[in-house]
Amino acid sequence: MIKKFLILLFISSLTNACSLAQTPSQYANLIGEQSSKEHLTILSSREYEGRGTGQKGGEKTAQYIAEHFKTYGLQPVVNGSYFQPVALKQISYKVEVFSIGEQSLVNGKDFFASGDNDFQQISADEIIFVGYGIQDEKYNEIQSIDIKDKVILLLNEGEPTDASGKSLLTGSMDQSEWSKNRFKRIQELLKHNPKMILATGPQAQETIHLTNDRNLLGRVQLRTDTAPPKRSITSLPTVFITEEVANSILAKKNTSLAQFTSSANTKPLAPLTIALPVHGKMGILTEELNDPNVLGLVEGTDLKDEIVVVCGHYDHDGILPDGTFFPGADDNGSGTVAILELAKVFAKAKQDGKGPRRSMLFIGLAAEEKGLLGSKYYAENPILPLEKTVACINIDMIGRIDDKHLKGNHNYIHVIGANKLSSDLKPIVENANKEIGMELDYSYDRPNEPMRLYYRSDHYNFAKKGIPSLFFFSGLHPHYHTPEDTVDKIDFPMMVKREKLIFHTAWDIATRDDRPKVDIREDIGTR
Repeated sequence: MIKKFLILLFISSLTNACSLAQTPSQYANLIGEQSSKEHLTILSSREYEGRGTGQKGGEKTAQYIAEHFKTYGLQPVVNGSYFQPVALKQISYKVEVFSIGEQSLVNGKDFFASGDNDFQQISADEIIFVGYGIQDEKYNEIQSIDIKDKVILLLNEGEPTDASGKSLLTGSMDQSEWSKNRFKRIQELLKHNPKMILATGPQAQETIHLTNDRNLLGRVQLRTDTAPPKRSITSLPTVFITEEVANSILAKKNTSLAQFTSSANTKPLAPLTIALPVHGKMGILTEELNDPNVLGLVEGTDLKDEIVVVCGHYDHDGILPDGTFFPGADDNGSGTVAILELAKVFAKAKQDGKGPRRSMLFIGLAAEEKGLLGSKYYAENPILPLEKTVACINIDMIGRIDDKHLKGNHNYIHVIGANKLSSDLKPIVENANKEIGMELDYSYDRPNEPMRLYYRSDHYNFAKKGIPSLFFFSGLHPHYHTPEDTVDKIDFPMMVKREKLIFHTAWDIATRDDRPKVDIREDIGTR
């Protein structure tokens, strides 16, 4: 009888062990191409407008993540909410209106304005054309006029030359410092305290072209960041205008830029006063933003006080004033979808009574594109204790085949951080990969790796706190940060395979007896 009982006990124990061994695969297989594609098609659609920080698309994305966390059964851990507002501020040079005469001009198309002036209204009844704007002992164009509190126009490149092409300033074919230093003329004119400077020329045209609408959105930083904002070279409005706009101004005096340059090569011409009204409202504005990190918790069992963070940023480059939007299907729509898929299956395991031992904190992070700001804010204002956070798994771009692998093996993933902080991380990933069987590319973990990607995504703000951190990444491609990062280019079979590898990695960390040890001192910060 005892022998029979022992045999039955052995068989029962063996059956339970097999059941536990099968559990990870059982839930990994719930991650599918269809659900991943459905999520990513929505998040990279025009309706979500590129998920920009401080924009409606970013707000909609945060709501989308929270709604799915709630549907899956994740716990809201921010005082009963899924949202941790990130204290952000946006600093930008705003132009509400700018007109010359009866012509209303478009910022980023007809002109580009910059300066350090507070937002203000600027009006004038006339414009003074000062030619090249040069103030040199050999050639001084403003010595006969007071330009204080005036709107002045200058050709901000080129200089007078004689018939042989020699500069009147250097006496040679070499240009003077007035041409070599593109800011010298403006800097010297500022000393006379004009009201506004209008600068034109081919370089001004190039400045407007390079600026594009993306640059008009300004900079975003944490409100807790006390570093002074980067200052421009001017303290009052400097407006770079197209040559077309400049010629329309000069036409009021029956002249043009071409006529000026052909007649200014012997001596400075007298400044030209043009009766043409100028009106503008422009200057630096600082606006508070509160784009949230989105947090959902799957509570663990016997080790529930310990936390495994699985994160990825949901923001991208948003939509521009001209309507251009950046879908960000790979960056980081793919990582956002992975967060949702992993949250779904870990929550399902929990509901089935087979959940992880450690608690799983899933975070959709805000404002990564603005400087890893969402993760920085969480690391400085943690909702759950950092000393109990045993690992961070960051997912940022897992949907494409990069240039390095395009003509070779597509069955790969870049694993970054496996040799940092904890010697347990690499064996954990490699053990997880036994179930998946893909190439684990550690090339971005090489010492002195030039792109330094380990330091350039959200996991690093956790690593700086001494938390062992992994970063999963499929690599760069030609459509990175362009409007061409679209859902039709995603390799969904590979994306799902990568999601399953990350699931098995997270499952191992969440269910093992011991938390990953911190035994490599490289890059460790202080808690």
